[in-house]
Amino acid sequence: MRRFSRFAVADWSGAQGPRQKGIAIAICESDTAAPRLVRPAHIWSREEVLDWLVHELPDDTLLGMDLSPGLPFRDAGAFFPGWAESPANARALWALVDRISTDDPHLAVSAFVDHPEASRYFRRHGGRRGDRFGEARRGRLRLVEGRQRDHGLAPYSCFNLVGAAQVGKSCLTAMRLLHRLDGRLPFWPYDPVPETGSVLVEIYTSLAARAAGLPKGRSKIRDAAGLDAALVALGSAPHEPLKSYDDHATDAILTAAWLRAHAGRPALWQPEGMDEEIARTEGWTFGVA
Repeated sequence: MRRFSRFAVADWSGAQGPRQKGIAIAICESDTAAPRLVRPAHIWSREEVLDWLVHELPDDTLLGMDLSPGLPFRDAGAFFPGWAESPANARALWALVDRISTDDPHLAVSAFVDHPEASRYFRRHGGRRGDRFGEARRGRLRLVEGRQRDHGLAPYSCFNLVGAAQVGKSCLTAMRLLHRLDGRLPFWPYDPVPETGSVLVEIYTSLAARAAGLPKGRSKIRDAAGLDAALVALGSAPHEPLKSYDDHATDAILTAAWLRAHAGRPALWQPEGMDEEIARTEGWTFGVA
């Protein structure tokens, strides 16, 4: 497996508004120094993240983004079974979401989730559950999300847009970013890993918390001592003190250290069950073997 010079993590957000307190980016080199925040205390916009990825991401960086780039496909043979516009692969899905949401500012996706056909597949606020949402209480899951459950994690369906733990809006806004980023940064497993240059992967911050020894249900760190203990468990030096400790900053810092510690494991790049169809439709979460 190739080596990278740097490791970065972007904690993403699908919240409304021009700037998102839920976005944080951390980066580290290949030594043991703790990851550091990019633009500490800055409140990012989603467009600024895109600009940073295109123009400022250091070369030879393995970048993890805490987002879901795909929707379930394998379980029903389509992202949106029964809809004639249902795309055949993830890149076409990103393009569809972006096209329908083109008038929404800040890479938002209101137009898509309210679209007369697309909305039938989502659970939305106000008790609006689409007739094609599915029978499962939490909604359909990707193959890799089912695997996450097998490991004791608690993934949510991207078709669920309701509740504090929902990830659907984050997933869909990410698709607008990915459509604009397409061709500028290889994204595993949709693209092969090149011999040189930076690579993007999907990550799940709870995997890093679990690897650092944080107990199930208590994976969020909100203090300096807790962050240092978790970093040391991943082979990292203690961090430089932050002005404030919120879930997003500590998630990004800890997961960047985890990515550095585990990027060299061949099994994580060749997970069992990830065939060509999954690689071009649903994608895969790096770290789930």
